[in-house]
Amino acid sequence: MQLISYLSDSHDQLALLIGDFLYNMDELHPDLPGSMGMFLNYWEDAFPLAKRAEEGVKSGRFLQNRGIPYDTVQLLAPVPFPTSYRNAYAFCRHLAADRHNRDVPMQQELDQYPVFYFGNHHSIQGPGEIRCLPDHLENLDFELAAAIVICKHGRNIRAVHADEYVGGLMIMNDICARKLQMEEMLLNLDPAKGKDFSTAIGPVLVTPDDLEQFEIPPRANHTGKSWNLAMKCNVNGVHVSEANLGNMNWTFAELIERASYGADLYPGDIIGSGALGGGYFLELNEAGKQNNPDYTEQWLQAGDIIEMETDRLGSLTNKIVAEEENWSILKEKKI
Repeated sequence: MQLISYLSDSHDQLALLIGDFLYNMDELHPDLPGSMGMFLNYWEDAFPLAKRAEEGVKSGRFLQNRGIPYDTVQLLAPVPFPTSYRNAYAFCRHLAADRHNRDVPMQQELDQYPVFYFGNHHSIQGPGEIRCLPDHLENLDFELAAAIVICKHGRNIRAVHADEYVGGLMIMNDICARKLQMEEMLLNLDPAKGKDFSTAIGPVLVTPDDLEQFEIPPRANHTGKSWNLAMKCNVNGVHVSEANLGNMNWTFAELIERASYGADLYPGDIIGSGALGGGYFLELNEAGKQNNPDYTEQWLQAGDIIEMETDRLGSLTNKIVAEEENWSILKEKKI
């Protein structure tokens, strides 16, 4: 299934996306909830009902001519109010590039277990404008990534069973203010202000049953599902990056196992893959400078339009917008 959340009468409305039309979930069956939050919390009962309703719409048995055109609504994040947000290092190429840029050697532990940090789940957004203050626009970057949402409560979940907790996959653009990020990471802190202002997901949550044809085996000595999904990113219509989700070194199942060790995961928790190799300007700039001493660095600017497209997961579009507030915390440093 493909699930969409959109703005309706000042609240989030959950709908099925079938073709180019939306069908409100709570109109498909009286026992189906109208919001993604409720749908995830009652997943084991709601999912089978929704699947039968989807089949009914596709077969023409009901709700004919009652679909809402997809391009007429204001899209929200598919999971508008996530309960938490973790972002991982699932791609070894991203790890290697990140540590090279900080002049830090690779550590063998990075091949032994997955790692993640907690982000700001209140800054999760869907397609649309990304508002930036002056410091955000200092070396502003995109990160081409994917994310899952947890669909049932669990604790101490083993990787061999963890795919049962995946409600679906989404495109994720983990926007990053590199100057702020690098400043704080000198103090060995997580990205903090470099990351907490916006993370875009969407436009659709695609459930695992809808991705079976894309399943591939995980890397050797790894556990869990992997998907052969081509991903790409354009900025202002210019192709800048491409990769494949199937290149994940750590699977989402392994990320769930790590995240749930001694901790409870809840419906609505989001876990990101981290950037794909070559999926952000910081790495692309470093490669460009190595190949050409006259290379001009690329960074996102106010007015730029970022479009991320992934097989079956759709196309996520965001626009960088400068806020009117002219306030810089970088200029307020005491020394």
